[in-house]
Amino acid sequence: MIQPGERTVHERRRAEPAGAGGADGGQRHRGESGLNLKPSGRVHVPASLEERTSGPAVGQTSVEDPVFSCRDVNVFYGSKHALKNVTLDVARKQVLAMIGPSGCGKSTFLRCLNRMNETIPGARVTGLITLDGQDIHDKRQDVVQIRARVGMVFQKPNPFPKSIYDNVAYGPRIHGLAPSRADLDDIVCASLQRAGLWDEVKDRLRRPGTGLSGGQQQRLCIARTIAVQPEVILMDEPCSALDPIATARIEDLIDELRASYAIVIVTHSMQQAARVSQRTAYFHLGELIEVGETDRFFTSDLRCRYCAGRKSRALWAPQEIADDFLGPRRGRAWHAGENHAFRPPSKLCDGVGPLKRPQASFSPYRIAAGSRRPLFHIDV
Repeated sequence: MIQPGERTVHERRRAEPAGAGGADGGQRHRGESGLNLKPSGRVHVPASLEERTSGPAVGQTSVEDPVFSCRDVNVFYGSKHALKNVTLDVARKQVLAMIGPSGCGKSTFLRCLNRMNETIPGARVTGLITLDGQDIHDKRQDVVQIRARVGMVFQKPNPFPKSIYDNVAYGPRIHGLAPSRADLDDIVCASLQRAGLWDEVKDRLRRPGTGLSGGQQQRLCIARTIAVQPEVILMDEPCSALDPIATARIEDLIDELRASYAIVIVTHSMQQAARVSQRTAYFHLGELIEVGETDRFFTSDLRCRYCAGRKSRALWAPQEIADDFLGPRRGRAWHAGENHAFRPPSKLCDGVGPLKRPQASFSPYRIAAGSRRPLFHIDV
């Protein structure tokens, strides 16, 4: 029983200086992050951990002459801090891929770029976001015009309950881009051709757009987006519900469209990010961890372990999950690959670049090399 004024075992251990002697002082191990690890698997997180996990993202967040420039962007859903101090530029005529586990803030950041978060009750956005040097949150800015300049393609194809022709013609009509019927016909034809859909639907333009296949519906949505001549196209996992053939067509289309538009795509497929993008940004727990050129982003060994879902003894341990995760039983279960809750999606199975298909068991999400995040090792 603890007497009044007596410190607990945990308080005494925290008060011990680093490297202190004692019965178990010589048995402790110290990882890269300075975490004290005992053979039992218990980890004592230093008080300065939270301070060391804060800071700017690794990599080049700014580019020359960006179409979008974001500085210290924060998003709150009520009391939940969903996006934390994100600073990132979107380059012209390039594809920026955003990767990371579910719930890390990728789609939240994407919706900031066309102010769609404003449609969510309780959502609040702080920080500076500029489109061609103009603050998109300025009271003088028309949100309708901003969304015309920044088109969006959603995860699930969502054609309007109209004909194929009217789906594409809807945007030019409401924005006054087609003064005559002939001009509108030209816009519809050109948009369907650029979306790679014209040859498949040219004989049935008056049929419902909802009658197309999933891949065709998604390309119809892309045609509807580019019909209003946007400057930026946002894509929120556009291929997640499509088969491999339809996915390949969408990826080819993205590669063609980047010659005219800046494209920001959210994806859970590391292979897709490597194929279609020129820059890649990695998000985790609402923070931008790393950003860089795609050709270099996927070549680091540590980064490839994350992207391929390979098993590793190293684990990312932020303050938020350390207490819930650690312990001798759970540590051993994770080391044996039995902790299913921390396994990445099966979409991460294929390796990237020179890597081959990984092992059947997966590790927790592995962060990029050179990141400020602390790592520790579990010895069992």
